[in-house]
Amino acid sequence: MPSSPPAFVPPKPDNIKGAVYVVMCCMLLAGTTLIARSLGPQIAGDEALHPLQISWARFFFGASVVVPLALMRGHSFRQSAYGLHAGRVAMGYGGVVGLFTAAGLMPLTDATAISFLSPLFAMVFAVVFLKELVGVWRWGAAAIAFMGALVLTRPGMDTFQPAALIALAAAAFMGAELIFIKMLSGREPPLKILAINNGMGALVATVPAVLFWREPTAEQWGMMILLGVMMISAQTLFLKGIALAEANVAAPFFYTTLIFATVYGWLLFGETPGTVTALGAGLIVLGALILTWRENLARNRQKGN
Repeated sequence: MPSSPPAFVPPKPDNIKGAVYVVMCCMLLAGTTLIARSLGPQIAGDEALHPLQISWARFFFGASVVVPLALMRGHSFRQSAYGLHAGRVAMGYGGVVGLFTAAGLMPLTDATAISFLSPLFAMVFAVVFLKELVGVWRWGAAAIAFMGALVLTRPGMDTFQPAALIALAAAAFMGAELIFIKMLSGREPPLKILAINNGMGALVATVPAVLFWREPTAEQWGMMILLGVMMISAQTLFLKGIALAEANVAAPFFYTTLIFATVYGWLLFGETPGTVTALGAGLIVLGALILTWRENLARNRQKGN
């Protein structure tokens, strides 16, 4: 019989260490998108794997790490908010498939930048479904970020990127996932949440992956395994980071993902961001940072009351 998990003791606040954890998380997150791009059609060509197959690997190999770990730590899965978990998995799976599809079809920096729209979508969904009140500053932040998305999409230009629309849909799915994460927050231990999320995700992703299965090469198997392990590691580092650092300190460091994606794309694929990419990505990050700032102000006011 598994022993009961030890009582949770909050760590002592440490903004520097927390920020380092978040940056390490971002380095790995950008790496997962890099792997997805490497396995996609623009890089792998005729040997490319289907995005549904790549997404399956992200969940399956992630679950292979975190589920046994949760069991060894004594977590029980008999009682849980499985309705909320199912909603999170459905939205998260849609986001992963969309992001990996877009990463295989467009520059790494562009796909990563558009994914930063997820908090803005989360804000909109919170207004519609949770009836949260949003002020002028937050709506302004959303407008700035969506202008950046339009720039990256390049409407009306010869370089119009249809894949950007897929990335935009992925960001919407990930924004909806953030709503479910918010509702799950504090209900269950983080390790248990990770285990259920990845375990259910692996089950959901299996059938679509089988329908579009193509036998990977030995190198591709290695990359898919690495993808799953990197994602779980990134999620763990992020949880450690936000547990140690104050939210207003940790949140801005999350946007270093874009820096890592840009460096990876340049070093491995020779993708040098142009003026349009820099402008679009800059607007998206600016909008997201303004939203983070306003949310931190609102949170501090609530604590003061």
